[in-house]
Amino acid sequence: MNKLRKRIPVIIWLMSLVASFDCAAQVKHNTLLADQFKQGIFVIHDVAVIPMTEHDTIITHANVVVQGNKIISINGLTPKGAKLINGTGKWLIPGLIDMHVHNLADINFGSSYPTKGANFFLDSQDFMWLYIENGVTTALEMNGRAEHFGQRNDIVKGRIIGPRIALSALINGGEGDGFIANTPEDGRQTVRIAKAMGYDFIKPYGALNIETFKAIIDEAKKQGMKTTGHIPVAFIGTLTEAFVPNFAMVAHAEEYSRNSEHFSDDDARRFARFAKANNTWLCPTLITMVRIAEQSQTLDSLRNLTYFDEVHPLMQSKWLTANRYNIETSAERIAYFDKMVNFHYRLVKIFQEEGVPIVAGTDAGTSGVVWGYALHDELQQLVKAGLSPRSALKAATYTAADWLQIGDRIGTIEPGKLADLVLLDANPLDNISNTRKIAGVFVNGRWVDKKHIALIRAAIIKKHKLNKNNFDWSKRKELPNQLEN
Repeated sequence: MNKLRKRIPVIIWLMSLVASFDCAAQVKHNTLLADQFKQGIFVIHDVAVIPMTEHDTIITHANVVVQGNKIISINGLTPKGAKLINGTGKWLIPGLIDMHVHNLADINFGSSYPTKGANFFLDSQDFMWLYIENGVTTALEMNGRAEHFGQRNDIVKGRIIGPRIALSALINGGEGDGFIANTPEDGRQTVRIAKAMGYDFIKPYGALNIETFKAIIDEAKKQGMKTTGHIPVAFIGTLTEAFVPNFAMVAHAEEYSRNSEHFSDDDARRFARFAKANNTWLCPTLITMVRIAEQSQTLDSLRNLTYFDEVHPLMQSKWLTANRYNIETSAERIAYFDKMVNFHYRLVKIFQEEGVPIVAGTDAGTSGVVWGYALHDELQQLVKAGLSPRSALKAATYTAADWLQIGDRIGTIEPGKLADLVLLDANPLDNISNTRKIAGVFVNGRWVDKKHIALIRAAIIKKHKLNKNNFDWSKRKELPNQLEN
């Protein structure tokens, strides 16, 4: 009996430990998850480092020390008390950067009135985990809303674990929601408003007229803001006029393909030379058109994605029941999409040959383009287009950080840089698909290993399946739902 009494406190402690871990694994409370993965002092021992610096010499059998949120040293002294991470046979790369995303956030789908607020509420930690488990530690949100500022602040405060987020303000012409500008004066004022609101970049969109587009680009330059976005349809037939100073990046390969009647290599090379002369970079988002082309034929392409169950149930419902790429399909449309995909591969290769900088972005949020996972898909598409694995990896690290103007903080593995790192079980320079073989991730100095990645992924999938019937895209205006937990 005395032995039993002695064991009871131990049993209670074990039960509480299991319960608290299970709670964290199920992501019931974001603070528990954030507290579970704390900054500290770590040493990745005997690892092969792919630094992605200018000279990019692989450092073999290296010891990389991370303290707080910084890389302290490579092959320097190991501080006392450092936690050892076995890097033998593994490869270390910088955290990956997705240069084109559309993140989910709280939103009101129904009618509105003062004080109402949103009717769809997102568990941001569940959502951001898609990025973390895939080693994506920075993302460029291309249509920022107030809710995205809130998500970014929660990440910065450490309330949730997520990527660094840069925010673009989308400015369009015509009518609709968001920032609308139909005159040069409105365009300039909208840029100034976006600057005052805290946006990092400006995204011009497709319905802008020529004069307003040019005014937006010019005003953004005056405000110290780079621009990346669409080439408005108003420029079809006069494409050269779109290449004005500070139009810093085209956000899709299809912005060029819609300006090519026959999808010819001559057109691609002409476009590349326009871009090169204006220092306009390219974010091709190849995976977007690949997924659209697949869905125009069958929605089984969505159902068969190995990571589809990790997508929020509301988006699963939308993609499967209100998929315009499938609903509006035809034999002609399928053939057109296939030709466009093929042209995009050739266009990317030609742009590289002409010296146009290319960054990796996905347009995540488009149906079938899943946050986090899609960046690995994009890297494989870039290699299929003719880039080497090293060049593709550079597009998602060094080059992307350079465009974002934070290359002094992220994008390479060097002492003093922020500790955004991905530990891989195989060499991505041998096969770019090895970026998927993740042994662990450092996100701002927080270490998350493969075991915990798998546990939390399983818990999120379980949660989504449990709540699947609560989310019907056709009934989104009737939300909110009481989630089962």
